[in-house]
Amino acid sequence: MNSMFITFGILLVSLIVILISCEVFTNAIEWFGKKLNVGEGIVGSVFAAVGTCLPETMVPIIAIIGGAGASVGVGAIAGAPFMLSTLAFFVTGLAVVLYTGARKRTLNMNINAEIISRDIGYFIVVYSIAILVSFSDSWILKAAAAVLLICAYIYYIYLTAKRDTESNGSLEELHFAKILRKKTRMKIIVIQLFAALGGIAAGAHFFVEALKEASQMLHIDARILALILTPIATELPEKFNSVIWVGKGKDTLALGNITGAMVFQSCIPVSVGILFTPWRFDTALLLSAVAAILAGLMNYIMLKLNNRMSPYVLMFSGIFYLGVIAYILIY
Repeated sequence: MNSMFITFGILLVSLIVILISCEVFTNAIEWFGKKLNVGEGIVGSVFAAVGTCLPETMVPIIAIIGGAGASVGVGAIAGAPFMLSTLAFFVTGLAVVLYTGARKRTLNMNINAEIISRDIGYFIVVYSIAILVSFSDSWILKAAAAVLLICAYIYYIYLTAKRDTESNGSLEELHFAKILRKKTRMKIIVIQLFAALGGIAAGAHFFVEALKEASQMLHIDARILALILTPIATELPEKFNSVIWVGKGKDTLALGNITGAMVFQSCIPVSVGILFTPWRFDTALLLSAVAAILAGLMNYIMLKLNNRMSPYVLMFSGIFYLGVIAYILIY
């Protein structure tokens, strides 16, 4: 009983560390974009998305390359796009509704439809390629697909930078500059960025370890840990950046943080999985991948039809998540 109490205490403390670090990170990354004179597309879809994904992305990649657990690594890689396009969308939509209920904003989401629709459309195409090659036994075909995905991500960054014209708007004072009573210089911004990423990484590390410990105590199946719990522990807490941005009315940053991570996760980690593992999906993995595509497609169609994003449609993405969870728990 004491060990269980300690484990859940670590979960709570580490989550608080992550949340505080996310606030520090969003503040720093906005100033970083301002100093580089880039818009919300690059800041949300590239800087924020990759910056928060990178520490946890290395975990399954190192496991795969080191041969410590290819099946778990593949599960974690496939679980990230699944979680992002379903649960992360749900959380963001719910945040909009809750902030509206608290009269801190309206239900109308002020987004750059071109940036967000491009991200989701890109994700649908590249992740569909990753799913299709999982049915092939040809290493040459899989290697070609991996190279294609890497090139696709490079081209994605180029497109984002080329079409990124939206301003970051008004910014709060840089936290570290305020504490140190210094002018907001790039050096202080970078220090705050690395401090925030360190806090997120440390919090996520202890969160994951405590979650593994809790799963062992509760006798949770290993594939549930790989496909469901690990992506939630390593990705979802960092997407609280989106919740913070939603509260500030910076919806392009909020959604770009998620959709940019979807593109990154479906290109870079997936390419490593294709190259260094058999890259075969069991039924649960395949179902999660299809659910990720369908959730993304639903939001893409609604965005194209209405030229805006509805928080309720985002919340409906959670249905796809629940469907896969139900299948795994039942079968």
